[in-house]
Amino acid sequence: QVQLVESGGGLVQPGGSLRLSCVASGFTLDYRSLGWFRQAPGKEREAVACISASTGPTYYTDSVKGRFTISRDTVKSTVFLQMNSLKPEDPAVYYCATASDFDMCAIFRGDTSLINFGSWGQGTQVTVSS
Repeated sequence: QVQLVESGGGLVQPGGSLRLSCVASGFTLDYRSLGWFRQAPGKEREAVACISASTGPTYYTDSVKGRFTISRDTVKSTVFLQMNSLKPEDPAVYYCATASDFDMCAIFRGDTSLINFGSWGQGTQVTVSS
């Protein structure tokens, strides 16, 4: 059974950093793409970053390029989202998600309907405030 558990959220000042972790179980992490998403109150779920299976590319939404970095540790079966230079528009619940029957990174290539599918974690709250 696929399970994703996020952690690492918290309160940080503008310009600060956080590193989110997504521990995966029930599948081999290196064989699947995995994405980070966020949802702020009253807003739609947004794709933030995605790491492809194996040695494939990574993807980022424009608003986080140069500030966020997604990476994978296959030994720890964990995907990280390093978030630097956090801004007031970054607060949200952050989720990681994967799928067995499609490439989650396809969302970044235009197949945005896929954001409603796949296996999702419970989320971790990120708050940016001075």
